[in-house]
Amino acid sequence: MSASPELTVVADGLRFPEGPVALYDGSVLVVEIERQTLSKVWPDGRIEIVATLGGGPNGVAIGPDGAAYVCNNGGFEWHEIGGALIPSHKPHDYCGGSIQRVDLQSGEVTLLYTECGGKLLLGPNDLVFDAHGGFYFSDHGKSTDDYRENGALYYATSDGSTISRLKDGLLGPNGVGISPDGKRLYVAETPTSRVWAFDIISPGVFGDAPTPFQPGHLVCTLPQYRLLDSLKVEAGGRICVGTLIDGGITVFDTEGGHEFVAFPGEVGVTNLCFGGDDMRDCWATASPSGRLYKFRWPRAGLPLEFNA
Repeated sequence: MSASPELTVVADGLRFPEGPVALYDGSVLVVEIERQTLSKVWPDGRIEIVATLGGGPNGVAIGPDGAAYVCNNGGFEWHEIGGALIPSHKPHDYCGGSIQRVDLQSGEVTLLYTECGGKLLLGPNDLVFDAHGGFYFSDHGKSTDDYRENGALYYATSDGSTISRLKDGLLGPNGVGISPDGKRLYVAETPTSRVWAFDIISPGVFGDAPTPFQPGHLVCTLPQYRLLDSLKVEAGGRICVGTLIDGGITVFDTEGGHEFVAFPGEVGVTNLCFGGDDMRDCWATASPSGRLYKFRWPRAGLPLEFNA
């Protein structure tokens, strides 16, 4: 376990924040899943609502046009447990998941995708743009008390014209990120505590898995009972994954080694982002407690393809 960073609380009282993006103006874009908003957090802690999205806005990324693209998981039932806000199953008003586009200047929301090949999106969770302007996204699936609908990986274009399903039958795929050379997509599975890697042959096309019995290349399975959430990639190639149960960040190297950076007192760190002149400023969402933290990271994060 690595030493915990010196954490600064930028904002408190957020309603299950996720999807942080460090913007050029010094603010951090986040979703508030339970509040159903895309919000902007300023360095002084001020929270500004950019758009109300309905359902359950989750992962966020800036596209080639400077707009925000949002994975909407369709919403959850919510519970307060020991002061922590916890999501669970499908809500009573669930009507499917979607991909939404938000104009950051006007707040206008456009619905891009709700299905692929006649199959409804269940719970889109996280997304990442490639250098070609398309994006990969995970669908986490949905659950009830009696069953779980499996998730999948997709590739889509930002103009709403093309979407394809790349991999079916995944067990709660969550965070997604692209390697620095653009040749691999990393995916964290929440309930299995696994990180998978998929070879990218061309935009939206995966290479074969090592065997027919596994979806991709296994990077690592955690030995502890910790659940993996969303992720970002370092400039040097390490994979940094928000971690639940013991709140913190699990850092994986590409050979399967891992270390854990704890956030004392937190039960869940769901996502992180890098920014600043040296890409070592880091922000992380502790969703159950409603906090956005800022701290210094020991290594530089990988710059995303697009920002605003």
